[in-house]
Amino acid sequence: MTAETSTVKKVHILFGPSAFGSLKMALKTMKLNKQEQVIAFREVFSVGPVLRLHEEAGRQLRSKWQDNNLNYKLEDSSEYHKLFTQALNEVFAIPEESQIVIWTGSNAHEQTGLRFALYLLQGKCTDIRVINTAEAYGELFNTKKVTYEIRHSGEIDSERFEKIYKRYEKCAPLTKSDRKTLEGEWTNISETHETLRIWKDGTIESHSEEYYDQYILNMAKKLENECEPGEFMIAPRVIGEVLGHLNQYVDDQFFEYRIRSLIEKDEFEMKGNLKGMRFYSVRLKK
Repeated sequence: MTAETSTVKKVHILFGPSAFGSLKMALKTMKLNKQEQVIAFREVFSVGPVLRLHEEAGRQLRSKWQDNNLNYKLEDSSEYHKLFTQALNEVFAIPEESQIVIWTGSNAHEQTGLRFALYLLQGKCTDIRVINTAEAYGELFNTKKVTYEIRHSGEIDSERFEKIYKRYEKCAPLTKSDRKTLEGEWTNISETHETLRIWKDGTIESHSEEYYDQYILNMAKKLENECEPGEFMIAPRVIGEVLGHLNQYVDDQFFEYRIRSLIEKDEFEMKGNLKGMRFYSVRLKK
């Protein structure tokens, strides 16, 4: 344990680089950054296999799927996997006496992450609190005239993170019963073979990766009706249309993967280079 982590009084766990950056900035503004540690899983837990992810074999399976199917935002995929291992090690190193706050949202990504983190924390740390940013945002910032639904915590800026922190940091800790229930839900999720998860009616549903394929084709058809006949559409435009009408949090890399799969299935024609979404365009096969 480093000198810095030995002085930590509270540990925050959250999911995604944007949320990590916003919370870190909020803690710095409140002058709490030396006393409180932030651990971030940069995974998108709504996509990719999570089969036995709490074991090394499961993590290798997920890494292989990512390497085979996703065009990484990070240039070096080994760095991406290293960050996941780093987050795991930081969770395992949390001192027994620490208070833990897990930040989640109303989406399959963060809700899966919540259950995964709690499973990793089995048997340690009696004071674990959970803050749902979507619910907190609605209570603190939505009005009768202006409402905004947060799809994931990464949409919240540091100023609002600070206000949510101050309002909800003293929320009641999870009971032993709550923890056991959520740990059990992770056990169930971690036995599934599907590579897509959605949040529906307060639960995580597992689906095959083809689940959104027809939706992607429908959105492409909608865009084509706005284009010149035979015009190719750059892949990010199609992905933007898909994400813009989706009430789930699934990242753009997954949908880019599905577009490439639909090209292979002859649903799309393409021109350009498939090395990255910015380098190719598609149109529906006639």
